Amino acid sequence: MAGKRVLGVATALVLSAGLAACSDGDDTKKAQPKDGADKASESQVVRAAHRKTAAADTAKMTLTTKAATTGESVTVRGAGVMDLEDGDSRMTLTAQGQEIEQRVLDGIVYQKPPAAQRKQLELPRNKTWMKIDPARLSGSNGQVSDPAESFAYTKGVNDRDVTKVGTETIDGARTTHYRVKVDVEALAEGDAARAEQLREQLGTSTLPLDMWLDEQGRLRQETIRLTLRPKAEDGQKSQKVTSTTTLKFSDFGTEADVEAPAAADTVDVTKKLADASKAQGTA
Repeated sequence: MAGKRVLGVATALVLSAGLAACSDGDDTKKAQPKDGADKASESQVVRAAHRKTAAADTAKMTLTTKAATTGESVTVRGAGVMDLEDGDSRMTLTAQGQEIEQRVLDGIVYQKPPAAQRKQLELPRNKTWMKIDPARLSGSNGQVSDPAESFAYTKGVNDRDVTKVGTETIDGARTTHYRVKVDVEALAEGDAARAEQLREQLGTSTLPLDMWLDEQGRLRQETIRLTLRPKAEDGQKSQKVTSTTTLKFSDFGTEADVEAPAAADTVDVTKKLADASKAQGTA
């Protein structure tokens, strides 16, 4: 069970990749200094990063998630393309020697696990794709949750939350490295119960986020480190799960068409995942 939990956390982080470049335009004006004013502050630059990244339309992306618990660890690597404006993406994930094809379209996640895993998941014989609606899993404490939601919430940071670390070269691009503290309250969007749940799961009131922005203010790399504390199962000692996820963008403007798998080849497993996670939480 521990191994499944670690892999589940890693996969959950991958699911959030579609949120990486999504942010509304509320901070467009805030990020632009007025005529005669000093240059934009560090927090203004950070708040504008997702908008400027989305303006590039599309990009290639790579993603690496390393998750570990006592005595076990797993690394998930992914490569693919993303529509930076709406968050649609397609990528191939590799974990523990197995490949999973993943597509995210209109907020819905589609995953094609290897044949052996499809049997373990008890998918119908004629179905090779799983359909998952993360919105319907809200509050279920399931493995397909969204612990990396902070990617979409830098719009609320201020100067106290942002530290300029220095300049670095990322895949040949000159970048500026910023370290950002994202308030868990921002993730809950005013929902006090949700905020408390997040604080309990994460064991902190803020999330550490590192961003590397290029000279055009676009996101080239983003890293988030989490320590999760899943509920202990009967007779078992609670084990914390640590994870680090790094997302990189390159080749802006690349082709990034994403289509949903054929409906006849797809089964919706959202309810099954939600029911299973609820059963684990009350066991």
